[in-house]
Amino acid sequence: MPGTVTPSAPPLVLSPISPPLRTMWPGPGTPAAPVVLGGAGAVGVVAASLVPVDRPGLGWLLAGIAVTVAMLAVRRGQPRPAEPSLARWLWSGTALALLAVGTVRASEWLFALCVVGACAAGSLGLAGGRTAGGVLAALAAGPVAALRGLPWAAHGLAVLRRPANAVRLGRSVTLTVALVVVFGALFAGADAAFAHVLGMVLPTLDASSIVRWMLVFGVAAAVTLGACYLAAAPPDLDIGGTRPKTVRRLEWALPAGVLLALFAAFVLVQLTVLFGGRNYVLRTAGLTAAEYARRGFWQLAAVTVLALVVIAVVAGKAPRATRADRTWLRVVLGGLAGLTLVVVASALVRMWAYQQAYGFTVLRLLVATCELWLGVVYLMVLAAGVRLRAPWLPRAIVGSALATLLGLAVVNPEAYVAGHDVTRYADTGTIDAGYLATLSADAVPDLARLPDPVRSCVLTALRERLSGPDPWSGWNLGRATARDLLDRTYLRPPAADCFPDFR
Repeated sequence: MPGTVTPSAPPLVLSPISPPLRTMWPGPGTPAAPVVLGGAGAVGVVAASLVPVDRPGLGWLLAGIAVTVAMLAVRRGQPRPAEPSLARWLWSGTALALLAVGTVRASEWLFALCVVGACAAGSLGLAGGRTAGGVLAALAAGPVAALRGLPWAAHGLAVLRRPANAVRLGRSVTLTVALVVVFGALFAGADAAFAHVLGMVLPTLDASSIVRWMLVFGVAAAVTLGACYLAAAPPDLDIGGTRPKTVRRLEWALPAGVLLALFAAFVLVQLTVLFGGRNYVLRTAGLTAAEYARRGFWQLAAVTVLALVVIAVVAGKAPRATRADRTWLRVVLGGLAGLTLVVVASALVRMWAYQQAYGFTVLRLLVATCELWLGVVYLMVLAAGVRLRAPWLPRAIVGSALATLLGLAVVNPEAYVAGHDVTRYADTGTIDAGYLATLSADAVPDLARLPDPVRSCVLTALRERLSGPDPWSGWNLGRATARDLLDRTYLRPPAADCFPDFR
């Protein structure tokens, strides 16, 4: 609860929060310690100096490690530091693994998803959360902690600004800066290689760089404050609440049962298509195979998501007092989940057929991956329905999403797409060269297998985008490999209108 540091200190008010949030998360009872303020400032400097904001690179991982070190220092500085559980270590490790994708893959959209996933995993690792509501609250705890950490840090700065503390801190900072400047200048003058390294590390001082430096410093410092705030006072997000008011069996079984019958009818049609009736269905629909696949996938993807919402609502509202209630719940929801798995399989088959007809793209691969992940979620729902009690399910759903994202990074989606399109070009003679030229450096090794002149057309565009080396903090394996390959590959001067020739 908010309190006072000394009899003369003003009361510590972190933020206006509602009574339920105050109960779950009262926050630290003391101002931010100097180690928190110093850690946030240090991480801000590290991030501003190392993070390449316009591309994936090594600096993102180094900044993530810096935040982790600062958070561990704060946790160890607590009077009674809580031992982190295995789950918290796994979430934290997942966050760093997602940030590490930026050192391997050059795909910017993939790394953007990884950064979002890393923030989610970090919030879960610090805030905990087991129930569905607790997990959702934990996912939002990171941004909330960053905001609540600002008045916490301001109160800590107010303590440091007291005359005695300010003098001691000023002397320490002045001495540190003087030592770094004097000895750094001497070492740079003594050795040209060290001077070169020093020039690479020090930021360029121009207007745009200063603005970027300040923005990155502010964001990184706020993230660090939020992580330290959570480490100093983890919230209790799993406070038990009353179960939602249940409805009578007929009220939920009638609509859910009719929906189950509708799903069963659709699945029967799909089985007819699977076992030889596809030509009949295509003739009846008046569509080509590719059109049938394209027009069906998005509707089936929507069905998959909406069915999950229906299952969640029914599971929360249906009574479970009697054995008959539980049996009805297992049969109806289990049947709905099982039939939805067939819908998932149908959607994936349609997307595969569509990509075989029109070629692979990153978007098509991404939505197919999401549909595949939803299939995994339905398998977990079926497992949870055995006992009608699964406290592990909310965290497992989030964990499977992050694992899918890591798996996508391992597969290397843009290289996967490029490889399939190159193979399809060898078989059919058709290719969208303009689209392939928009892929990242991850696709270069596969695109180098194209025959000329289409290879020169595509790789020349990619080489222009990869011109110029990365700073050491922006090093990336995908870009480094692509640049090395492009330097060793002879490319013909492309025609002015080369892309339409190969569509």
